[in-house]
Amino acid sequence: MIEPFRIDVPQADLDDLADRLARTRWPDELPDAGDDYGLPLRRMRDLVEHWRTAYDWRKHEARLNELPQYTTEIDGQRVHFVHVRSANPDALPLILTHGWPGSFLEFVPLIEHLAHTFHLVIPSIPGFGFSGPTHEGGWGFERVAKTWATLMDRLGYDRYGAQGGDWGSVISRELARIAPGHVVGVHLNYLPTPPIPGLELSGQDEIRMGKIKALLAERPAFQTLMATTPQSIAYGLHDSPTALLAWIGERFDEWADPASKLSDDDLLTNVSLYWLTGTANSASRLRKESTNPAPTCDVPIGVAVLPQDITQAVRPIVEQTYQVVQWTEFDRGGHFAALEVPDLLAADITSFFTKLK
Repeated sequence: MIEPFRIDVPQADLDDLADRLARTRWPDELPDAGDDYGLPLRRMRDLVEHWRTAYDWRKHEARLNELPQYTTEIDGQRVHFVHVRSANPDALPLILTHGWPGSFLEFVPLIEHLAHTFHLVIPSIPGFGFSGPTHEGGWGFERVAKTWATLMDRLGYDRYGAQGGDWGSVISRELARIAPGHVVGVHLNYLPTPPIPGLELSGQDEIRMGKIKALLAERPAFQTLMATTPQSIAYGLHDSPTALLAWIGERFDEWADPASKLSDDDLLTNVSLYWLTGTANSASRLRKESTNPAPTCDVPIGVAVLPQDITQAVRPIVEQTYQVVQWTEFDRGGHFAALEVPDLLAADITSFFTKLK
């Protein structure tokens, strides 16, 4: 059964949030620390003050409620999704999958660019936002992909495309792997490329590979924590909105292109979604539950490479495994491409799936 969904956060939850923000117990900071130790104290104080006194959740809630949102139960889990049908009845269905620490909110700017060409399905990953929390183990990326296959079937879509970055990249490829007769192609705006010994690379690709090797050699601390002890970090993230803001805000500040100028309201709406749904813990668990290697798939893929992303894909490595139909090097943008450069990303997605038609 598919049911309409409307966001309606109790006022008591917003009052509790404001009270907790007002009672933040601030840590010290070393003189001239900058961002060498994490998000600077001044940056955090400004964000918390804005969240407490100026940010208007109700305004953003009303804006989101203009979207056609639904929920359905799949494999014992509530799944929340936005479903925008194109005015063109013959439009290709397209499922868009977010990552961490993002949410379905990332794709809102894309809707106006894509809705004339695609029937859009924008779900929240189980454990994230209104699809959470999860209440049992086993919700790795493989199970999410199976859930997406069920969701698209339930919506009556037999042939469709998939798109994503971060976790959305992994889940989209897994969806194509398990349902190649249904997925016509996969478009990715993030594709990690582990090194292949002995493969000759260009100078630019060698630079990219150096960045990838450095990341593999020193795994980011947040990934290690989520992959090993997500419950331990959850006590702070679930109890303190300031801690949650620092945890997610650092990723936004590090991974977005500074030229994109993402607004503080973009960040705070995303963080508010995690806070108000109590899903910081279940979203983190996806890392621990996903123990298998990233999947490969045989359907055509398109790759958009963002210059300020965590890493940039190396084409000769990708072509060892995938059928690359389109490869685009963007001149701006970072990890949150749908928020940062929706015009460029939408054009690239449209171009890719038009080629497949």
